[in-house]
Amino acid sequence: MSAVPLSPPEPAAMPVAVVTGAARGIGLATVQWFLAQGYRVALLDIDEATLSASAAALHDTGRVLALPCDVADPGQVQAAIGTVATRMGRIDALVNNAGIAVFKPLGETSFQEWRAVMATNLDGAFLCAQACAPVMLRTGGGAIVNIASISGLRASTLRVAYGTSKAALIHLTRQQAVEWGSVGIRVNAIAPGPVETEMARQVHTPAIRADYHDTIPLGRYGTMEEIATAIGFLCSPAASYVNGQVLAVDGGFDATGVGLATLRRSAT
Repeated sequence: MSAVPLSPPEPAAMPVAVVTGAARGIGLATVQWFLAQGYRVALLDIDEATLSASAAALHDTGRVLALPCDVADPGQVQAAIGTVATRMGRIDALVNNAGIAVFKPLGETSFQEWRAVMATNLDGAFLCAQACAPVMLRTGGGAIVNIASISGLRASTLRVAYGTSKAALIHLTRQQAVEWGSVGIRVNAIAPGPVETEMARQVHTPAIRADYHDTIPLGRYGTMEEIATAIGFLCSPAASYVNGQVLAVDGGFDATGVGLATLRRSAT
């Protein structure tokens, strides 16, 4: 007896992921992970030109929806998520990846720069989660992953706005997990260490890169695909009992403390 071919799932039954800051870097790698796992994906980004080019390069118009959106603008967030709900019918996962950084000494960081970082990194995650949660609940719940940073776990120079925003995002994650866990929405955070992104290649000097290599036990930067895989895990059924946690994907950077590289080399 010949095997009966399985019919592809109906589009309405396919899970949907929303990824912010999706036009490049970790966001785009996360979109690619979701597509490989059979999701439909809504890409949100403030950079409309790059977003359109990235969406076109995915060559999957049936499963990809690109929506320009400033996540710090409540009206734009509501409109974008409303479009996702109307066009795709459901939301199963939200990845709050959109973020900006200002790397200046504390005394030279203006209030306007401080607020801009907070508006995108913290307010944006708050607004997107609030907009997505009611849609998730229509189909029984979902998963939210907030992209924090190792800078939210340990302080360092030139990161007063960025590091503070990411530390606040970690606590927001716990607040969301406690309140929404009881209705079927799991919320967790990823805290990436240094990652090989285009931005890192532009702003990390050879000396900074050498310092990171000396301090991180794995002796290298992470890849965007490694971060995306960790994000995907937290959104998947494999993490069904994981809620309110912060996963540092950092090669052991946070575990090192002050981590004297010279002593570590002598030990090995």
